[in-house]
Amino acid sequence: MQDLKQRLEAATQITEQAAKVAMAHFRNSPDIETKADQSPVTVADKETEEAIRKGLAEAFPQEPVFGEEFGQSGSGADMWIVDPIDGTRSFITGLPLFGMLLGYLQDGAPQLGIIRMPALGETYSGAVGLGAMCNGVPVQSSRCESLATARLFLNEGDKLAVHEPAVFSRLVQAGELRRMGSDCYPHALVARGLVDAVVDYDLQPYDYLPVSAVVHAAGGIMTDWQGQALTMKSDGRTITAATPALHRELLELVNA
Repeated sequence: MQDLKQRLEAATQITEQAAKVAMAHFRNSPDIETKADQSPVTVADKETEEAIRKGLAEAFPQEPVFGEEFGQSGSGADMWIVDPIDGTRSFITGLPLFGMLLGYLQDGAPQLGIIRMPALGETYSGAVGLGAMCNGVPVQSSRCESLATARLFLNEGDKLAVHEPAVFSRLVQAGELRRMGSDCYPHALVARGLVDAVVDYDLQPYDYLPVSAVVHAAGGIMTDWQGQALTMKSDGRTITAATPALHRELLELVNA
């Protein structure tokens, strides 16, 4: 437990320093490249990941790191996982809802996570057995147990509408309040108790594993669409919910 607490503290400090790198480029029209999967990447993404990797190398020498921009260094089931700018499209367009994700896995399972929102000045953190916090203040998921009264976010709604039209059609009629969203922030708001559930689509391990650690530490639940625990090999479709009962309803809905 002490080791995990120390890791969480170090991860918080590392992302605090890396956030300065990202913010130096925010709304300053950084050059944009297109990756092989047609997603955009900027110098800010690369420099921010480099800053995080440098901090990890200093604090935890020789430990493996898997990041969005530079892949994996080292090997093993215990590793750090990094998304330097989660929401590059938001970053490019000046929308302050991009995040920074850092997580630590043991035997492939998320043990701690950081969701830092540099432009909002909010940092969500959590670890197994240590609970979750926002800017150092404890937070927890809501006690919402019914989809009928839930505040629901649909992430990547454009992709859902194209690739999962039947699921999308059901989801846009679900919940008491619905919002379209993307990236990590709606999941952070589940940890904070302001949002009750998020259905997400087409994610990568560095998108969902750090986030899931924070959600679980806050008392929520985050799985794939089959209700299975998230791993490096999950298919990128996720359900985040404040309570097991609400999670079960959403599983039934997406798999109807």
